[in-house]
Amino acid sequence: MTTAMAPKTQSGDIIGQIIYAVRSMGVAPIPRNYQLFYEAYIGSNPELIRDLAALGSRTTQEELDAISSRYIATGQSAVIERAHDRLATELDALLKLLRQEQASLESYNRLLGETASRINSKSNFSSELIRNAITLLTEATGDTMAHGEKTVGTMTERSHEMDQVRKELDEYKRIANTDSLTRLSNRRAFDEKLAAIFDDQAALPVTGLVLADIDNFKKINDSYGHPVGDKILATVASVIRSNVRKEVFVARTGGEEFAIVVEGNTPDEVMIICERVRRALETRAFRNSRTGINYGPVTISLGFAMASHAGDPGELYAKADSALYHAKNNGRNRTVCYEDSMKRDYVTKSWLIYKK
Repeated sequence: MTTAMAPKTQSGDIIGQIIYAVRSMGVAPIPRNYQLFYEAYIGSNPELIRDLAALGSRTTQEELDAISSRYIATGQSAVIERAHDRLATELDALLKLLRQEQASLESYNRLLGETASRINSKSNFSSELIRNAITLLTEATGDTMAHGEKTVGTMTERSHEMDQVRKELDEYKRIANTDSLTRLSNRRAFDEKLAAIFDDQAALPVTGLVLADIDNFKKINDSYGHPVGDKILATVASVIRSNVRKEVFVARTGGEEFAIVVEGNTPDEVMIICERVRRALETRAFRNSRTGINYGPVTISLGFAMASHAGDPGELYAKADSALYHAKNNGRNRTVCYEDSMKRDYVTKSWLIYKK
């Protein structure tokens, strides 16, 4: 980002950085603009950063929307619009098929009624009439069954098409919720996960939110450059992912910030998980095999809080972030569990970026 877009404070708070950039460029504080600047600040798309920085200190909403359409909105709306059109087509075809089937059954039902009336009529009773009726019903039954089989086959095909659309949308959501650099879940997915924690009140005592931050990461970027910083970020993400259970939610929530949602574990067990991650990273070698340059040591600070000690997602995030703040301010490379005494030292931050 350019100097005009960089915050003057030393704070690592990405939300503060975004707000500073929005204000300094005279940008309207609306959700789609915050999303655009967030995508730029996490650094996953260098072309987006370049185009946004090229706007200078003043820009118009039309220019911002044009950039959004190139890097954010176009892909999302196009995928959703195509899926909507395909689903609408398949549903229309299914409704048409069901109407045809209903008409066929109604016709067959009328034929049965008319034949029964003729057979029951004493004036028309004859063996010839019965033979004709049996022949007619046999043919009609065969035609109806054949039509029904064809309908079932067609409906199966349509259902398969709709299932494919669902799978494509699921894959789109997976990609949209994945950080391109680390392959972890991104901030968008984290916001959704954090909001959903309080849907299951019974699980709150064994659900913990862990926030983690790479220590002195700015120094790494300044000393070795962003390409090296990106490799270190990817390695840290891999270490975190490999030291927690497969089903544990792990996200990159900011530049060098990560979040872990641990479910089904007591506070002591969450502490053990955090320490396993911290020690694994502390002992990991960060060395360029070609040049021999040692980038380490790379350490991480972690803070966590249990969901049962918070009333809502915002409070849970604030308490976990407060614990992280204390870990950073008390020597770094450590894990801290939230305690009520920490509250007075904490400056509240908003956890939710992707508001609906």
